[in-house]
Amino acid sequence: MKISLLIPCYNEEKSIRGSIESWLNQSRPADEIIVVNDSSTDGTLAILKEYEGKIKIVTTHKNMSNKSHAQEYGLKFVTGDIFVATDADTILDHRFIEEISKCFNDVSVDAAGGYIKSIKNNWLTACRAFEYCISQNIHKLAQSYIDSMFVIPGAAGAFRTNIFKKFLTFDHDTITEDLDFTYKLHELNLRIAYNTKAIVFTQDPFSLGAYINQIRRWFGGGFQNLKKHYMTLGEPYRALEWSLIYAEGIIFSFASLLLPFISIYLSLYFIALYFLVLIPLSVFASIKEKRSDLMFIPFSYTFLMYINSWIFLEQFIKVILFNKVNLIWFKPERAKI
Repeated sequence: MKISLLIPCYNEEKSIRGSIESWLNQSRPADEIIVVNDSSTDGTLAILKEYEGKIKIVTTHKNMSNKSHAQEYGLKFVTGDIFVATDADTILDHRFIEEISKCFNDVSVDAAGGYIKSIKNNWLTACRAFEYCISQNIHKLAQSYIDSMFVIPGAAGAFRTNIFKKFLTFDHDTITEDLDFTYKLHELNLRIAYNTKAIVFTQDPFSLGAYINQIRRWFGGGFQNLKKHYMTLGEPYRALEWSLIYAEGIIFSFASLLLPFISIYLSLYFIALYFLVLIPLSVFASIKEKRSDLMFIPFSYTFLMYINSWIFLEQFIKVILFNKVNLIWFKPERAKI
């Protein structure tokens, strides 16, 4: 199989060099690496040009303002049988391409998702590392067993090129294109594989403001896609499962924010119970990720729970009740890799 890497890139001078080195340092090299320079205004293009001959650089005529537009532009240049979609702030594990390509040895597999780890920075990125560990080793693994993976991660996804070009489209009407593609694949009854050994390391927000912007994008995009695809999901159990995910989120968020107004004691009991549930999960994550700092997650994650609950309800009200669609992508601050 000929394998292509497709990477949209905008103003990534702090992280792009480390990412490029990881693309080139693969146990199974990519046959082509296509970087879409989305009219960067910093030193990104100069760094990319240092690697000419090893990567193919295509530059948009103007900034597309959205990742999905840049991906759509770059897809025209893809010639591989399989193309891997990742981000310019993401480091690929040395064996990522080797592992993700194994999924496609099964001819029934049309797309595949890998495993994301958060690059260590501060308490916020530790919380995100904890979320990744629990969601990928429990929820997503269970979903993969019943061919119902919720989302192919945008930083670690792979697709059969001919299937993607024939059946999938860039609609640009949601802010989470990776979730949109996953819904479409399920609607077409196309098979998605999951490989926990296909690992990437991604930069997550390390300031509270950037974290809130990212969560707004994720939750808002989730509701946009639920509203867009809910009635067209082929399997009733899948539609039920995904709607229950959001129903549980609404009930939990509403309860956590309302309880302090009803009774301080009930609210304290709720926090204590939540904290106790987090303890064994944090131990599991600490062992699984080999990170001792994840043992202290119950303290910081209990605080974030209220922020997440507020934003979840906020986006539910905006997208579902008031039909407001936000397609603006807030680019988070990057750290040097």
